[in-house]
Amino acid sequence: MSKAYLVLSDGTVYEGVSFGAPVSSIGELVFTTGMVGYIETLTDPSYAGQIVLQTFPLIGNYGIIEDDFEGKSHIRGYVVREWCDAPSNFRSQYDVDKFLKDRGIPGICGVDTRAITRKVREQGVMGAMICSEIPADLTPIQTYAVSGVVDEVTRAAKSVYPSMGEFTRHVVLVDYGAKRYIARELQRRGCAVTAVPAKTSAEEILALKPDGVMLSNGPGDPAENVYCIEQIRKLLGRVPVFGICLGHQLTALATGARTEKMKYGHRGANQPVRELNGSRTFITSQNHGYAVASDSVKQGVVSFANANDGTCEGIDYPDLNAFTVQFHPEAHSGPRDTSFLFDRFMSMMGGDR
Repeated sequence: MSKAYLVLSDGTVYEGVSFGAPVSSIGELVFTTGMVGYIETLTDPSYAGQIVLQTFPLIGNYGIIEDDFEGKSHIRGYVVREWCDAPSNFRSQYDVDKFLKDRGIPGICGVDTRAITRKVREQGVMGAMICSEIPADLTPIQTYAVSGVVDEVTRAAKSVYPSMGEFTRHVVLVDYGAKRYIARELQRRGCAVTAVPAKTSAEEILALKPDGVMLSNGPGDPAENVYCIEQIRKLLGRVPVFGICLGHQLTALATGARTEKMKYGHRGANQPVRELNGSRTFITSQNHGYAVASDSVKQGVVSFANANDGTCEGIDYPDLNAFTVQFHPEAHSGPRDTSFLFDRFMSMMGGDR
């Protein structure tokens, strides 16, 4: 193994060891706190344009299992304290190093991930570069911004997924970077799922005669997606709608609310969320760097709030037959406290589990 460097936009340099693809890459540096689920992290399209740092110190001990992929990998780099080159798991197909090499993604290990996480928490997410030589000019790192990534991660054409078991309802899934297990949760409830590209028009979606529309997760700044927001505006009130993560943010923008970039976001499987019209707190899986500003919500009612920082985690739109959440109720791999929200969606569509 050879030397590698993680260079931050403020000029800080961390020396480590290269693994994965022997290439240089610039991205937005973010951290995720999950103790397990690195396979899902590596294949979550919502990380497009980002260099991902794992706070848990050992990554790769159960190998890579392709059946657990959430989608294609769009990360720009991977930062870990230690990666396991000899995974032990009867399902393992190969190791993390091969995963990264096969996809042209650089990794760096042997760095103080705790110190780097502290810096990001104090200063916020920032541009970073994984490289074999420290660049003299930091301008490309300092000016880097995640942009246009929904177009990068969405599917190119419509796909149809049959129901598992007896057919109950037909759902159109708008793919802004959808995790695979969103469709699977619907299929398990008897839904046939038609997944469509992000820029499918409202008219095309309604022409498919869905019983409901699912707005998926995805990467980047939600406010960039002007066309998608306009299509959601046309759908609301005409068909039951359930939005997750980016789908939640886009729906809020479509109803006149605003979104804000967070200092370092919520990424991990341990985010506590309070139910505002009840007494429960749920542990949720999350991956986002933007949040809906609660004080800007006029048309809907904020239904969930983050127990750590109070940010908006869900909105109900009773007049529009819609609801959205910032967290991931499908949560594979992660807590399943909120999977009941899929059952709520089924009820909205007139179908029971």
